[in-house]
Amino acid sequence: MNHVTPPACVALALVLLAAIGCGGGGTQTLTVFADASLTGTFGSLGKTFEAAHPGVAVRFDFGGSGALAQRIVQGAPTDLFAAAGTAAMRESGAPSPRVFARDSLQIAVPKGNPAHVADLKDLTAPGVRVALCAESAPCGAGARAALAAAGVTLTSVGGERDGAKALAKVRLGEADAALVYRTDIRAAGAVDGALEAVDLPETAGAVEDYLIATVPGTERLALTREFVDLVLSSEGRKVLAAAGFTPVTG
Repeated sequence: MNHVTPPACVALALVLLAAIGCGGGGTQTLTVFADASLTGTFGSLGKTFEAAHPGVAVRFDFGGSGALAQRIVQGAPTDLFAAAGTAAMRESGAPSPRVFARDSLQIAVPKGNPAHVADLKDLTAPGVRVALCAESAPCGAGARAALAAAGVTLTSVGGERDGAKALAKVRLGEADAALVYRTDIRAAGAVDGALEAVDLPETAGAVEDYLIATVPGTERLALTREFVDLVLSSEGRKVLAAAGFTPVTG
């Protein structure tokens, strides 16, 4: 016995199929692995990118550059990698990275600088407690390189996992100074103005490069290129500079 499908049912089925088709393939996701210090700047640039690319969602995975590089090597799916330091970028295997920003070391002190710290040698004065990042963190490696170059040896009150943790010791009165990056101080000082920064001209070489590169195997090559263009654009430079980075172009 033959059954004839009512026209209304056919129409309903077509509407459902159309709805499923529109919902299933209408959005692309651009996945970006980025160093944790880029959380604010890249979060802002991600919103700008999504506004200019309807149907594209930017998903960030922020963390330590070294750990992110290891995940890329192990096959974690991602399209772009923005790293602090050339070592992590090299480890990731991402080719042709571009330097888009730099960060420089400063000494963070409490407002008013009660320990009268003016340079690295002042950190060795009796009673001055200094917080450094762990050697595995970019701010820790950079700080130790700067101290070695200046011939300064000191004992840290703790090896903190990142700049924010080192600065917390200063804020809580557990340290008189912390040797961290400019962007760390800018971010922490913006909270209540409790911290000040001391420039270190003699550590001009203690600079951290930030690099970005497309991860091999991505299926969103055009989108990765456009995101890199945004980071290097005048708008990208403005966002980075506001956070304390020194933007780099070219």
